[in-house]
Amino acid sequence: MPDDDPRDEIARLEEQIEALADTIEGCRKLMLIAKVATAAGAIALLATLLGAIRADPMVLTASVAALLGGIVLFGSNMATSKQAAARMKEADARRTELIDRLELQVVDGVER
Repeated sequence: MPDDDPRDEIARLEEQIEALADTIEGCRKLMLIAKVATAAGAIALLATLLGAIRADPMVLTASVAALLGGIVLFGSNMATSKQAAARMKEADARRTELIDRLELQVVDGVER
């Protein structure tokens, strides 16, 4: 879909890059939460197995759920983050290519 004016495409790519940056940031935050959940589940499970916490089915279930849920959440967000980063790199390369094709003029003699 080639446009007569690449500025519209550049603006669209910049919006896409910003959206992908937001996605990556959201993934980063969720990966941190996933690490905390995984660690909490592992610590609770270990404490239960060592006898520091009374062996209760609810505690064991919650520990295993936090451990496995954290692992799944981390992996899912890591994959999403990598995909978004790859798409961001492609969009940035395309934007740079379009900017390089513009015939920009240098303005001389402008005093500030």
